[in-house]
Amino acid sequence: MPVKSSRLASVASRGLCEAVVELCLERHHVVTCTGLLSEVAGKLAGKLRLPRAIVDDYVSFMRGHAELVEPEKVKAGACRDPADEKVLGLVGPGRIDALVTADKDLLVVKRFGPTRIITPREFWQWATDDRSS
Repeated sequence: MPVKSSRLASVASRGLCEAVVELCLERHHVVTCTGLLSEVAGKLAGKLRLPRAIVDDYVSFMRGHAELVEPEKVKAGACRDPADEKVLGLVGPGRIDALVTADKDLLVVKRFGPTRIITPREFWQWATDDRSS
């Protein structure tokens, strides 16, 4: 499942987002694309001012632990922010059950095809519920 904003937050701080990413990597199939990894790298280096070596290590780690797929084109207007259409484009080729994000423009969509769009907290609650295993 793509983890957009949560991945960014997980690199910069300890807490729920870090735990969600770790849980996803341990027990679930993580899907992303080169465009999202580039976006995260840019934000880590620019907005958060992390050293380039740490950013490069993180991107390299994610490339090695997530499935990289090419997003399919989605209908224009599928979400409020056209830049997020690439995230929705991962649903089909990635066979995604849940898209975990803190991005409000994606969260208001709630569902895209068979895929639920949920917050990191909602995912954590679902994934750590004994009945979900």
